[in-house]
Amino acid sequence: MQTASKKVINSWAMYDWANSVYSLVISSTIFPAFYEAVTGDGNEDTLVDKVSIGSFEFINTALYNYVLAFAFIIVALLSPLLSSIADFKGNKKQFLRFFCTLGSLACASLYFFDATHVGLGLISMIIACIGFWSSLVFYNSYLPEIAAPEDQDRVSAKGFMLGYIGAVILQLICFVFVLKPDLFGITVGKASQISFLLAGAWWFGFGHWAINRLPASQKNLKTDQSDNVFVGGYKELHKVWLQLRKMPVLDRFLGAFFFYNMGVQTVMLAATLYGKSELNIPTTNLIIAILIIQLVAIPGAMLMSKMAVKLGNFNTLMIAVSFWILICIIGYFVPRNGIIEFYCLATMVGFVMGGIQSVSRSTYAKLMPETKDTTSFFSFFDVTEKVAIVIGMFSFGFIIELTGSQKNAVLGLCVFFIIGLILLYRTSLKNKHANL
Repeated sequence: MQTASKKVINSWAMYDWANSVYSLVISSTIFPAFYEAVTGDGNEDTLVDKVSIGSFEFINTALYNYVLAFAFIIVALLSPLLSSIADFKGNKKQFLRFFCTLGSLACASLYFFDATHVGLGLISMIIACIGFWSSLVFYNSYLPEIAAPEDQDRVSAKGFMLGYIGAVILQLICFVFVLKPDLFGITVGKASQISFLLAGAWWFGFGHWAINRLPASQKNLKTDQSDNVFVGGYKELHKVWLQLRKMPVLDRFLGAFFFYNMGVQTVMLAATLYGKSELNIPTTNLIIAILIIQLVAIPGAMLMSKMAVKLGNFNTLMIAVSFWILICIIGYFVPRNGIIEFYCLATMVGFVMGGIQSVSRSTYAKLMPETKDTTSFFSFFDVTEKVAIVIGMFSFGFIIELTGSQKNAVLGLCVFFIIGLILLYRTSLKNKHANL
């Protein structure tokens, strides 16, 4: 196949520009810090803050992990069926638009989250998470349709790079409100709430602009279109599952991806609360560290895409996973109030964060057979990712509850990375794809 026009590639990458503000503003910086402030007691010397939901009481950081894990369970259950229906009916563009709308409006609704509406905030957080991650399976599935195998590493990296750039731009705008609220006659809390509203508007506006310029997908004419959407969707899913079982390299890669991504996503989702509550990093310094991560991630994603061309995808991924193991070990030893050490750790995380996700996505696309069932195939990639996140976040939260320390939870992530590294190596031995 030939790579699509520059206009299509840019439109596809622009959706990353749109939705990455969720990853930065909501998942990584302002919302976690705001959540910690809203659910905490205001005393920075308190090591463990508790929050009550009904008759249940949780450590606030553990509850944060549990709520995210619950959202990912819903995504993992929904996405295979929805993606197979999308392939069956040829309407993945409509699904992408729906989840873009759902997630962006949920982000905007976080404007109403405060100490008296914790339940509402958690519900909005769940819906925003579902919208973001569900949209990605339909977005990712465009990659093998618009880019030839030899261009997929480059195109995948372009999406991540535009995502980081767009997210940083909005983040800087939000920082003006959060760090200088007096200029606008508002409180820091209100500035955070305005940031959530801006994130939702950014995602909605740029997301729909990008989606409108993407090509429409086609119905799979090899299936029985007389079936209703649910029957047809399940048949489509079963067909892809049978194909996957006959492709040992792709199947093994999903196993490796499951374990190392468990560690990657947990670090990314828990990093801000780890710095805030465990290391007592001031909010301003925490924000600077997250910005460092985003800025370093841009050349990191570009470098790893070039490494994949020169060294091969599997070798590049094994190098990246080894680096993540080192990051977890160093993260364990970062001292409380160690701002400089935290900056160094943030630089290391940023260097491999975007690259490992970009190369993982393009590796999976290269291993896929030529098929029109791209969304159904990527749903398995998506489910593997979400189940990994669920286990990772629950494990992280459980270790916090068990030991009272996030440091032990960070060190425990090494186990996932080591297993992933071993499975990657075993997969590489079976690989016969020339471009991997």
